Amino acid sequence: MRTQNTGYTDDHAASGLDHVFPAIDVWANQFQGYEILVDDPEFTSICPKTGLPDFGILTIRYMPRKECLELKSLKEYLFHYRNLGIFQENIVNQILDDVVKATDPVWAVIKGDFRPRGGISTTVTATYPRPLDAKPPVG
Repeated sequence: MRTQNTGYTDDHAASGLDHVFPAIDVWANQFQGYEILVDDPEFTSICPKTGLPDFGILTIRYMPRKECLELKSLKEYLFHYRNLGIFQENIVNQILDDVVKATDPVWAVIKGDFRPRGGISTTVTATYPRPLDAKPPVG
């Protein structure tokens, strides 16, 4: 296990990624060529190292193809993050993967605008389709 001088480990980095999330329900889209924006202005999760809460605004923008996200099940899905130790970057990318899995959208953008802790705020954006030149880190 690799550690850095900050005390963060590979276990911290992977924390929460093995969580089993509920499926997000969908309903049949009746139109084409429009955008849906869903926001969660009170999104919360837990820092996997400190156990302190993280707060943010989460936005989901997508162009539906054949199916749209059902909002009640999306809310129940997002509730799973409230007590889950997971890095903010992983949250945004996991939600993108799950939205794409549920709806097969034309495109999607997930943005997490996380409030400051220790004087630093973070904004993470993940898009689908993912850029072709994006490659995972080696090692």
